[in-house]
Amino acid sequence: MDRIATAGTALARAIQRVTASALGPYQSAVIRIGFAATYLFFLVRELPHRHELYGPDSPWHWDLARQLTAGNEAFSVLLWSDSALWFEVVYALTVLSAAGLLLGWRTRTTSVLFMVGVLSVQNRSVFMGDGGDNVIHLMAIYLVLTRCAQVWSLDARRAARDAERTARGLPSRRDVTGPVLWAVLGPVLLGATLTDGLGGTWWLPVLLWILWLSAAAWWAANRFAPQGQQRALLDVLANLAHNATLLVIMVEVCLIYATAGWYKIQGSRWQDGTALYYPLKLDYFAPWPALSDVLASSGLMVMVLTYATVIVQVAFPFTLFNRRLKNVLLVIMIGEHAGIALLLGLPFFSMAMIAADAVFLPTVFLVRLGGRAALGRQRLLARLPRRSRSPEAGGPQEVPTARSAPEERGGTGEAPPHGTGGGHTLVG
Repeated sequence: MDRIATAGTALARAIQRVTASALGPYQSAVIRIGFAATYLFFLVRELPHRHELYGPDSPWHWDLARQLTAGNEAFSVLLWSDSALWFEVVYALTVLSAAGLLLGWRTRTTSVLFMVGVLSVQNRSVFMGDGGDNVIHLMAIYLVLTRCAQVWSLDARRAARDAERTARGLPSRRDVTGPVLWAVLGPVLLGATLTDGLGGTWWLPVLLWILWLSAAAWWAANRFAPQGQQRALLDVLANLAHNATLLVIMVEVCLIYATAGWYKIQGSRWQDGTALYYPLKLDYFAPWPALSDVLASSGLMVMVLTYATVIVQVAFPFTLFNRRLKNVLLVIMIGEHAGIALLLGLPFFSMAMIAADAVFLPTVFLVRLGGRAALGRQRLLARLPRRSRSPEAGGPQEVPTARSAPEERGGTGEAPPHGTGGGHTLVG
């Protein structure tokens, strides 16, 4: 009986833990920032070549893309029209959504727009990419289900300001932007659904409609029953979705490394320790030929790096049970991706994988990193000329928060608990 009681208590604590809060706020924030920055930098870098890659001048013609998506039921708003103006609008909105997600502005909305933009651009020309696009493709979908704006976001800052006003007995500021976005996006979603513009899959329209309707539910709960049971129920459901998605991301990263490592083991070049030599001798993967030649000229170094790559990738999923060993391999893998970006000229692939690896970063490290960043920002702002504008007028003075940011949690500006900083307002 004692064992049954102990097991029941442990189960109750586990259920309470995954329903009472959204776990990994710092890790999910780093994932949001990392993938949004990766795709934003990619879109900006390819801005001069956007028409040849994904636009009307692409070798993969619009008609060919239509035929492919008709077979695989993929989704892309770029296939709604072959107009050059429509392509420019979609490309610009994708850039803006990536920037908004990076800053954590109206994260619930920008995460959906980011997902739509990523799927649209990538499914327009499926042969453009270096492997990192597949990871971004998946993570863009996962981010929609996470509460990734609890910290290090403009949403968290806005929530902290509202909490401070509530503590002072002042009414909360009226949200206008959220309802406007909700009202604008609703007819667009309805039109796309009625015209079969959401691809041939069933999950995408269902997901988009659930998100749109849940935004209205969150707004109504926050407006009419901020302390009621309906609000608490929405918090529990959002926390469950967040925590489950975070677990899926962890499993996804482990599968990526495990499959990559085990496939490498089956290759003869990886078995004899020479696999790294060949990409170093390809001009296409040699942004720094002299550096590649120096590394390729050392047989011992090539063999060590080849075997180390396989060992780290195969072993990483098993090291999750040992925190110290996991952190060591995590540093090695991040260094490996940094080396791939430098030696093979694949910066966006490396950025995507490093952002995915961030889900396993220790919270203590991320809190300290946030504290250092906040301290650097304060020192930078201290050197700027001071102006005497009030906070209500949008001045640069320090805004009080619901908790002392520099003293607690390293000045990260974390939102209050239960998701008030997670962007769960009316499309906020």
